[in-house]
Amino acid sequence: MCGIIGYAGPRNAQEVLLDGLRRLEYRGYDSAGVAIVGSGLQVFKDKGEISKLYTSMPEIRGNLGVGHTRWATCGKPSKQNAHPFVDCTNQTAVVHNGIIENYQALRKQLTDEGHKFTSETDTEVLVHLLEKHYRGNLRAALISALKEVKGTYAVVALRTDSNEIVAARKENPLVVGLGVGENILASDVTAMLNYTQKALYVMDGETVSLTADKVTIYDRNNDVVVREPSTISWTIEDAQKGGFEHYMLKEIYEQPTAIHNSLLGSLDEIMSEGSLVDQDFGAVKLVACGTSYHASMVGKYIIEALAKIPVTVELASEYRYSPGTGENPLTVMVTQSGETADTLAAAREAKRRGCHTLAVTNVVGSTIAREVDSVFYTKAGPEIGVAATKTYSTQLMAMYLLGLRLGYLRKAMGRDEIRSLSSELRSMPQYVRGVLDRASEVDDSTDMLVEARDVFFLGRNINYPTMLEGALKLKEISYIHAEGYAAGELKHGPLALLDASTPVVAACIKDHTYEKMLSNISETAARDSPILAIGEEGDEELLAVADKLVTIPHVAPILSPVPLTVVVQLIAYYAAKKRGCPIDKPRNLAKSVTVD
Repeated sequence: MCGIIGYAGPRNAQEVLLDGLRRLEYRGYDSAGVAIVGSGLQVFKDKGEISKLYTSMPEIRGNLGVGHTRWATCGKPSKQNAHPFVDCTNQTAVVHNGIIENYQALRKQLTDEGHKFTSETDTEVLVHLLEKHYRGNLRAALISALKEVKGTYAVVALRTDSNEIVAARKENPLVVGLGVGENILASDVTAMLNYTQKALYVMDGETVSLTADKVTIYDRNNDVVVREPSTISWTIEDAQKGGFEHYMLKEIYEQPTAIHNSLLGSLDEIMSEGSLVDQDFGAVKLVACGTSYHASMVGKYIIEALAKIPVTVELASEYRYSPGTGENPLTVMVTQSGETADTLAAAREAKRRGCHTLAVTNVVGSTIAREVDSVFYTKAGPEIGVAATKTYSTQLMAMYLLGLRLGYLRKAMGRDEIRSLSSELRSMPQYVRGVLDRASEVDDSTDMLVEARDVFFLGRNINYPTMLEGALKLKEISYIHAEGYAAGELKHGPLALLDASTPVVAACIKDHTYEKMLSNISETAARDSPILAIGEEGDEELLAVADKLVTIPHVAPILSPVPLTVVVQLIAYYAAKKRGCPIDKPRNLAKSVTVD
């Protein structure tokens, strides 16, 4: 959540900052603002969208500035609570991502010392602490200020009497973009793709001094850090819509390529040394939040089937509060951004317990990738839409790869069996294209959902988590209340809610649960619920009990979550579009949740 951009160089800072903020919109926000050093310190901020800044902001000349998009966590969305914040002398400006846990005590202390506050936020204490500690060196003042702070932060500051931007991070991402005669600070590389593809990732506990000509990073001991820059593989074109109406639709259609890239090379290494994990484990624990949690639930079925090993799935927000069992399973942290606060906290707890930790993430250089024992990059490319699509399908690929690898190490699968399933996995991009080629059928089928107040998504076995994901997608972008259920649980409560006004989306694949699933669908139809069924091509029995049928290609049952996932994503997209919802920026949601 929230976005940060800072610029020092020859360009007009206003243009660079607004461009960077626009590219950070997908992170979720409710207000935005900039502070530019030119003729003094000039700040412009407001509640609402960045487009509001473009139309109402006067021209501000200056080559040094910071910008911010805020998502309210402390203080309601308002102009007063928007960043940047300035000190009482109007000399210093600060932007901040994170949470200052002891801000109320600090605020009282600073107020008693004569500082005047203008907002309800925790962040404003930072700029007053800088004012208090400033003795001619802004970075030294920042270090002193942060010694008084409890919490998490990516904080960026500047002053009118200097050509320097300073920054620090703790558990919130910061990256430096290295240009020619110009440098950038940001919370995400997408903000800087227009200007550079050379990046330095800032680590926890480090501080930064940045000017147009020089970037210096210091460690906790105030020693200079020497670090080779990384090359960002994403391009500005990757982060644009490419002719699609919404980023979400573009990213749904990018899934064949994303799946191909995720598998590329990795399948060939399943039976070689050093692939994903290089030792056997007695158990696996998958830890994640939100959509990544659903991918992990699918992963449980996959890994248990392929590796014959017990797997548990736990919400990251609950993991660190559990007592632990004394066992040390392979603990897999699944997070598309690599910056999810709860998942990071869970990773640290797993390390403390002595577990081997593996991260599944999409972002090279992310915090979690640096903190775990090993990492698998899903290679989905930039995902701008808030609702995860291609990052989810590539997380599924990671689950298949991990299941195959553990199956090989444990001798639960023979070489021929591994080669056969690997061959089918290589065909997944083709099967997904087949679903996308029939997207108009999905579009037509969603009419029954548009006016609904409630929708149930039903599935069994390996496709039960996929229907949980379908319900999540529908509720987050269409604002229709949706619930996912294991179909066998209908009789334990949900049947009481079914009637002609409550549609049911049901996955019915020809696996060992097929007959039971057909019976469950008939049970819902008997309550007059409209049925949108998802099944295999040529399934006449399913067609007979459904009001609408969307078909997917026949694949091995263990692979069915992949094409099924694409269908439920399209269902959510078309329903939201027909309802006129802001698909890429659903209300109250953010792309990267960096507070717990």
